[in-house]
Amino acid sequence: MKETALYPPVKSLLESQGYEVKAEIGAADVVAVRPGDEPVVVELKTGFALTLFHQAVARQAMTDCVYVAVPRQSGKRFLRALKENKALCRRLGLGLITVRLADGHTEVHLDPAPYRPRQVKARKTRLLREFARREGDPNLGGAARNSPLVTAYRQDALKIAGFLEQHGASRCAAIRAATGVATATRIMADDHYGWFERVSRGVYQLTPRGVQVLGER
Repeated sequence: MKETALYPPVKSLLESQGYEVKAEIGAADVVAVRPGDEPVVVELKTGFALTLFHQAVARQAMTDCVYVAVPRQSGKRFLRALKENKALCRRLGLGLITVRLADGHTEVHLDPAPYRPRQVKARKTRLLREFARREGDPNLGGAARNSPLVTAYRQDALKIAGFLEQHGASRCAAIRAATGVATATRIMADDHYGWFERVSRGVYQLTPRGVQVLGER
């Protein structure tokens, strides 16, 4: 497959909208001009690649109307890539075109437009709450997520486990008072890590797993 195979369908698409289209003008793969409108630039590639987006972003120095065009393929893998790269194009202010090479059918999935991220207040609140509750900076930025991260929740659970290691089975009120963890009862009841077990109503102790984890620290 060559990039040149994309040119005739893309040219036909733009010509059908009243543009005059020419290829390889300066650094641009495709340039389309229509009186009274911004010039349109299209970068052609045989697939999604970082180079494609680098080139398209560079063309934005010429015009706000920059598209990327790739061949449309079959299968879920391409649909997933299309969805992900459509989101990337939206963030970069780029348009996105796919071309079905079997019959030359073109589809415009996205037009260029300024992008402003939609912030989700609840996510921002969770982010700042975790930042404030985290004691110190126990993790290494960029570390693999397949190893346990030290979150504020884990730090609270470790405080509770440390208290139980020293004092044995204890009442929730005593644990809360000694550790300062207001959610101690909920943490022990949920027992996400398998460290705690209920002895009787309002009384918890460490499990063998909890003892092992503390011994490995």
